[in-house]
Amino acid sequence: MRAVYDVWPGVPYPLGATCHREGVNFALASHHATSVELCLFDPENPEREIARLPLSDQTDHVFHGYIPGLQAGALYGFRVHGPWAPHHGHRFNPHKLVVDPYARAFAGKPDWSAPLVGHHGNVNTLDARDSAAGAPRSVVVADDFDWRGDERPQIIWRRAVLYEAHVKGLTQLHPEVPEALRGTYAGLAHPAVIKHLVELGVTSVELLPVHECAPEGFLQERGLTNYWGYNTLGFFAPDQRFSASGNRGGQVREFKEMVRSLHAAGLEVILDVVYNHSAEGSEQGPTLSFRGIDNATYYWLDGKDRALSRDFTGCGNSLATHRPLVLKLLLDSLRYWVREMHVDGFRFDLATTLARGPNGEFDPHSSFFAALFQDPVLSRVKLIAEPWDVGPHGYRLGNFPMPFAEWNDRYRSTVRRFWRGDHGQLAELGSRLSGSSDFFKLSGRRPGASINYVTCHDGFTLADLVSYERKHNEANREENRDGADENQSSNSGVEGPTENDGIIAARDRTQRNLLASLFLSVGTPMLLAGDEFGRTQRGNNNAYCQDNELSWVDWDHTPRQQALLAFTRQLIKLRLSQPVLQRRGFFLGESLDDSRFRDLVWFHPAGHELGPDDWRNPLLQCFGMFLGGDAITSRDPTGHRLTGDTLLVYLNASRGSVPVVLPPASWGVGWELLLATTDERAGQLATGAGETLQVPARSVAVFRLQHGDVDPAPPRS
Repeated sequence: MRAVYDVWPGVPYPLGATCHREGVNFALASHHATSVELCLFDPENPEREIARLPLSDQTDHVFHGYIPGLQAGALYGFRVHGPWAPHHGHRFNPHKLVVDPYARAFAGKPDWSAPLVGHHGNVNTLDARDSAAGAPRSVVVADDFDWRGDERPQIIWRRAVLYEAHVKGLTQLHPEVPEALRGTYAGLAHPAVIKHLVELGVTSVELLPVHECAPEGFLQERGLTNYWGYNTLGFFAPDQRFSASGNRGGQVREFKEMVRSLHAAGLEVILDVVYNHSAEGSEQGPTLSFRGIDNATYYWLDGKDRALSRDFTGCGNSLATHRPLVLKLLLDSLRYWVREMHVDGFRFDLATTLARGPNGEFDPHSSFFAALFQDPVLSRVKLIAEPWDVGPHGYRLGNFPMPFAEWNDRYRSTVRRFWRGDHGQLAELGSRLSGSSDFFKLSGRRPGASINYVTCHDGFTLADLVSYERKHNEANREENRDGADENQSSNSGVEGPTENDGIIAARDRTQRNLLASLFLSVGTPMLLAGDEFGRTQRGNNNAYCQDNELSWVDWDHTPRQQALLAFTRQLIKLRLSQPVLQRRGFFLGESLDDSRFRDLVWFHPAGHELGPDDWRNPLLQCFGMFLGGDAITSRDPTGHRLTGDTLLVYLNASRGSVPVVLPPASWGVGWELLLATTDERAGQLATGAGETLQVPARSVAVFRLQHGDVDPAPPRS
């Protein structure tokens, strides 16, 4: 028996399903559709359709209607009528149930055994089989959450320390998280997890995609799934995979509770968002959402044959964000996550695609950039770009405008090469350690715009980076053909686990060297979850499809892992205590009022400043970085003046210890060892101008100028 509902005209805004006390308003935008039907499903038996209602009112290409009596928790979808004309870009097929692009929650994932594909045989022949049995349901959600005075931490960029994590992977094996909450938003908000993050010292949790996603059919055929979630189905909905509260809107409340708990601990929440493509894939893919709503508007299509998709992402399709309707979707989604879900920022996956203009070229003045820059909500949160895609001229590091920060893969590659022992890295390494002004200064941005990292979700973990000469992705069932061959290990000669104490010690030191480089660099450091204690994926550097212990963080730490964790905490504490590592502006490298004080000086092991020939010397693998803390001042968020320490950092990537002559007395007389990646104890003093020290092979040593040895420089305005 089908339910009987009235349909009132309703209103065209806001798009999606808006829950009122007396009913629900539905609004769906499509430039080329001829009619839209709203399908309602039985909440007790989601496969049973209980009503099919026409949204007969249309305003400015928006089909809308109001259903009195309907409440939160209702399940729905749309059938959209229009031309089936693939060569003109149109793939309307009312036999396929499509989700609401503005849905706040989803129930169910696509069932690939159902006829979800809109065509049959070839891409030009309509498939008239009904897909509803295998299609996800959209869920009506009420915005009635009590935030209880939630306040954003508002971490300034120069003090930010990012921590990239997967909601499930971080908590699935945590012994202190109740089993029912592991792998969920509630698990991430558990006091034991928050305690670890706070004690580690990170400020901002950057979560791998939490938007509702759809795993690809080919992965399910292999017994795998899209664990990372870079295959978005719904841009407003928190993924039901991570909900301990069910999938009828409980995932929305649970996500908000997680954000509130993290904020209460002073931690920001940044989302990795995927607006460059959708889960529908190429023209061969399923009809789940945009393809059936208005394919010709939402997607880039081939200029010669609009039956074919144009792909800048390597994922089969690309969203055409230069078109007003698509840009509106993106901005509405971002504002929803800031206003309603209280997140603190976004990392944009393959962000070059989002800024491609009508001709397909990257446009630094694109409507995407302009819209974000002028938006009073979005321009005030953290915006981070992955500054590349796989399309023509897609690599755009340094080309994104204010207020964007960018993932700096040049930093990652240079630091890795240096510690691997490659020759000729010194000149570029100097630029990367000092904030990459060559990429970010010209646009008027500050050093915080450089997101520095040595590992991220996409690639080896830190422990695997120093343990494997090549990738081992056999578990992905692609014959180890997938994933980049990073070849970044420390050349120990033995791959993977070993009982050789010398090899283990070398690997541990290399991990400490890489971490020390990261947290002693100017810019915004990003740490991959688990790297603080040496998590391994057993050599798999493309674990996107591994929802199992290979990808999950193992909290059962060995003594070696506990030691690395303690070292990482020490590093982050050091960074956050030193204004010279939290610079507001780029280094000048020039004399100030007192000629003894410069903000940045590079030293040769022989004690003199590096000259042009030294920078070009391919064999020089040990150098000193003098950071003039006494030459600068900064202020904390309350305006209090902070004068930092002057630091002297030596990095030695060579295979042998190097005798280092400390700078002359004019640079300072007494130096205190603050931190070393070897076993030297902090507190050691090296006094006397020009004293010689031995910097051990493949190590970092950090010294602080003893207070009282020299007069501080005048403060900089």
